[in-house]
Amino acid sequence: MRKRSNVFYRVISSFRISKRQSFILSAIFLTVGMMVTQGIDSQWRYASVFVLSSLAAILSAFVLREDLDGIEWLTLLILPSLFTAGVALFYFLLPVRLLTRIPIAFLFALGFYALLLTENIYNVAAIRTIALLRAAHTVGFIITTVTAFFFFDTILTFHLSFFIQGVLIFLLSFLLSFQALWSMVLTTGMEERVVFFSFAFALIFGEIAMFLAFWPVTSLAGALFLTTIFYVLVGMGQRYLDQRLFNKEIFEFIIVGVSMFFLMFFSTKWGG
Repeated sequence: MRKRSNVFYRVISSFRISKRQSFILSAIFLTVGMMVTQGIDSQWRYASVFVLSSLAAILSAFVLREDLDGIEWLTLLILPSLFTAGVALFYFLLPVRLLTRIPIAFLFALGFYALLLTENIYNVAAIRTIALLRAAHTVGFIITTVTAFFFFDTILTFHLSFFIQGVLIFLLSFLLSFQALWSMVLTTGMEERVVFFSFAFALIFGEIAMFLAFWPVTSLAGALFLTTIFYVLVGMGQRYLDQRLFNKEIFEFIIVGVSMFFLMFFSTKWGG
């Protein structure tokens, strides 16, 4: 009987996968799911995006469950869910050609895998010091900025009323800013500074979005401008919380923001 038990235990143990393997399987599963949504009838597409982003949050919670504590159940799951939804929505805007969609699907799988690795580093770094934290901040900020662009471009493409456009971008920006700024402090509870900066930044993004509703600019140009402002404000906010915001960095961020504004201004088609 004991021999049978030992054999059974070895068989069960052979099916155990490492955390890195679970990240890979999660990325592959969601990538396949995203490609499947493209064949769904148009009236169910946005519901399928909601389901897919919910699955992304559930899978992320499952593979990161060991050390999740307190507010980490929210902060570590925001980006995986929004990144999945953002890419899926942007996917709908692409031409129906494999030449364009397959590379995006591949980049999504790679990006989601890198995102899970990043969130895992945040998860561990909240408990003890880890050398890879600086690299995780860089990767996390890049993925957050890309996610913001996908959503900004999708929202502006619909040409909604200025108020609805402003509210949607305010809510989205708050969530993205909150998790990006929280990653610099990695507390298990609410940090007042993080909430304040996130709300202030989101308010600015929402006001700019309402302003863009009256500006004769393409959705792509408007999304690039909003993404640049996101990069500037959230980037400075992260460095401030990390106590690495110096005059040189402030000047560089301002130059990027002003340059993008003038680029959008002179690319706008004024008149009829």
